[in-house]
Amino acid sequence: MAIVHRQTGGGVWEWGSLDVQEYTSNRATKQVLIGRSEGASNFEVRHFTIPARGFSSLDEHVHDHGVVVTHGRARLVSGGETFEVSQGDAVYIPGSECHQFENLLDVPFAFLCVIPPKPVSPEP
Repeated sequence: MAIVHRQTGGGVWEWGSLDVQEYTSNRATKQVLIGRSEGASNFEVRHFTIPARGFSSLDEHVHDHGVVVTHGRARLVSGGETFEVSQGDAVYIPGSECHQFENLLDVPFAFLCVIPPKPVSPEP
């Protein structure tokens, strides 16, 4: 059965029916739009928002990332290279590549991120 989460808000995308989770100590947030709770077992779609002049964690994961910028402009450092990305840009970040977004503007920076699902931990 299909599940629909409706976008709310004006400028920066937000889904009022979904929990907003703190993602880093830098006040960045994430919402999981599609994941296990919707029945997806092969991928997860998340939306991240980084506050004005903020930045994401410096992360490195074994899985690939597909990113689409939905709002703002940021500097992406990935695999030792630096890129400037803005609304509408699509980005591929290979697995095990160290990466971080730095918001360059005085407005939020936001992006969709598609990843494989996290492994399910066995119950004790």
